[in-house]
Amino acid sequence: MKKFSNFSKKLLKNQSGQGATEYILLLVVVVALVIMFKSQIQSTVSSKIQELQGMIGSVSQ
Repeated sequence: MKKFSNFSKKLLKNQSGQGATEYILLLVVVVALVIMFKSQIQSTVSSKIQELQGMIGSVSQ
């Protein structure tokens, strides 16, 4: 029983997985924002691509 008690105390004090957890939470927030603003992101990217295609077309002619 004492071994289990020592193991649980060490496990609770261990912070080696803390960095990975923070990265995962950050990734979840970024994905949530992308999902929330998906249509606005798509329209902005689409308009910029069309703008670049027009610029490329005018340079090559």
